[in-house]
Amino acid sequence: MKHLIILLAFFTFATPTSADETKPNILWLSCEDISPHLGCFGDKHAITPHLDQLATEGVRFSHAFTAAGVCAPCRSTIITGMYQTTIGTHHMRCTASLPEFIKPFPIYLREAGYYCSNNSKKDYQFKEPKNTWDQSNGKSHWRGRKKGQPFFAVFNFTGCHESGIASAGKYRQVTKNLTPDQRQDPNKLELPPYYANTKVIREDWKRNYELITAMDQWAADLIAQLKSDGEYENTIIMYWSDHGVGLPRAKRWLYDSGTRIPMIVRIPKKFRVGKQGTPGTVDAQLVSSLDFGPTVLNLAGLPVPKHVQGRAFLGSNLTPPRDYVYGARDRMDERYDIIRAVRDSRYRYIRNYEPLKTYYQYMNTPEKGATMAELRNLHDAGNLPAAAELFFAANKPVEELYDLESDPHEINNLAGSKDHAKILKRLRAAHTQWVLDTKDVGLIPESELTIRKEKFGSEYAILRQPGGDALNARLGKTAALASSGPFAFNELLAALSDSDAAVRYWAATGLGNLGPQAKKAQLAITKTLNDSSPAVRIAAARALCRMGAPAEGLLVLSTELSGPHQWARLQAAIALDEMDEQAKPAISALKSALKNQPNKYIVRVANRAVNELLGTQNVVP
Repeated sequence: MKHLIILLAFFTFATPTSADETKPNILWLSCEDISPHLGCFGDKHAITPHLDQLATEGVRFSHAFTAAGVCAPCRSTIITGMYQTTIGTHHMRCTASLPEFIKPFPIYLREAGYYCSNNSKKDYQFKEPKNTWDQSNGKSHWRGRKKGQPFFAVFNFTGCHESGIASAGKYRQVTKNLTPDQRQDPNKLELPPYYANTKVIREDWKRNYELITAMDQWAADLIAQLKSDGEYENTIIMYWSDHGVGLPRAKRWLYDSGTRIPMIVRIPKKFRVGKQGTPGTVDAQLVSSLDFGPTVLNLAGLPVPKHVQGRAFLGSNLTPPRDYVYGARDRMDERYDIIRAVRDSRYRYIRNYEPLKTYYQYMNTPEKGATMAELRNLHDAGNLPAAAELFFAANKPVEELYDLESDPHEINNLAGSKDHAKILKRLRAAHTQWVLDTKDVGLIPESELTIRKEKFGSEYAILRQPGGDALNARLGKTAALASSGPFAFNELLAALSDSDAAVRYWAATGLGNLGPQAKKAQLAITKTLNDSSPAVRIAAARALCRMGAPAEGLLVLSTELSGPHQWARLQAAIALDEMDEQAKPAISALKSALKNQPNKYIVRVANRAVNELLGTQNVVP
């Protein structure tokens, strides 16, 4: 009898009563379009008591960043642990193809017995496998799991999206339950220096704060549900935003205003490793959105696949912390602007691959916002403060460098500072190496990328073909030379004969950037109008126009507006729109481009060009 009692006692302690005792539940509370405007992050205007409380019970990550300043590209990095520029999800509203071995990480959790639910935003920019989620819709909840089954549950708050600021109706709906003491006085809020101090802009800033307060209440409700289910001490909670605030010079940009996000993690005591998760602490390690998925896998006791580019920042057996976080901007809706960024704990370096484009290219969606309209009106009237006027410059510097300690809003560009030359060189080298190491397919023009994907099966595979490393190196070098000034002329001219169309594209683009200074290359550029690649033909046509020989160039651009490749059509429309009065001979082709297009972006750009040329104001969706 004594032996039986001992045996029963052994099984009582050795056999868990539920899966919660062996594996943690993991809850993601994600929101859209907010910067760290929370009380626990030191914002004295924020009204966020529930998230502040979560921070006192957990860890606040002070240096968390997303790899893109806009939702879909960055959400593709979160679900795969891969850079968007590696897997081809870098253009806003594209559809990439992934090789079979690159999987959304919830698949690994499900294979290990987890119940995975998503409520409900995905926006991955690729068609995810059917076995990614147990449930993914507006009703998904951890409560759908089997009794005792560990869960990974995602809840997404969409109320603080930029549309909640821009649309008075949505703003009122999202904030309808706020009490008078949860409202903001717009006149007491502190505006960033790159905005103007006007009633209109202050109203948008006020809405941002109040939407965040509504989000805080949403988070509180889910935490209360977790407690009522008895799962609070069995669940690791990770709270984060997908990117920065949904206003100009933040969302879509690679500054801290666009990529630095709030992140809080609460780890119940029984799941803590060492000092990780100590309540009320601040963790200053650099965290990227690529790291969220690997961290979940590591906390669940699962291996991180070798191909994954992110790293786990919590749990056991951690790899060395990051020295840098990286970011990329590519096509934002209807406009291309290839920008790359690298940041360490103090400095941010930005490389503008298309510096001849203005900061604020005209894009339909952000132009609907009151702040953008106000900034444009004040610019036209000559009434913008100097820091705001910077972003209406006709072009951008090739390189930007900012000291975030002394210049948190990134206004004072130190790229030309002798005192910061070593820092600039170090971060430039880190950026260049990252482009090479990650095989940045964002340097391949989109029409060419689409053509090659059909041949190789995925964007990821393009630079991994035989000879891919050499091509990768030539591509990165030529893309950088394209904005390096007159000294690059000879190398660009030589690259115009490269065996690869993507390299030839950057060579033609670079010679076009030089304009009349590249006149000696006019004959070679004219021959390139017959290139096999539409992207190269369009770049050559643009170059001729910039050299002051537009006749043949305009003819090619007009023809490409109705060519077989939709992204080449967009490229041609943008080239014509940027030419202003020089594009008048192509106005008939631009008008024709307003109809029967495979995507709305071509129509938007053509419409904008026609409006500018004719002085009209027709608006398309």
